[in-house]
Amino acid sequence: MAETTNKEKKPNFFHGVKREFKKITWPTGNDIVKQTVLVTLITAVCAAIIAGIDFLAKTGIDKLIKL
Repeated sequence: MAETTNKEKKPNFFHGVKREFKKITWPTGNDIVKQTVLVTLITAVCAAIIAGIDFLAKTGIDKLIKL
């Protein structure tokens, strides 16, 4: 088997990263604000639902224990 003397140049990793970053469509500041508010509201609603369920479960268990 003969070795090939023609060495191909490997692409530089950082050039590839730079090229891929140019393809990204970044969100606008307005989109970021809307999404942040939405995530915060959904988190607050979920927390309230879980707190309500926890309160009802605790109250129910306390009433069962007092029987």
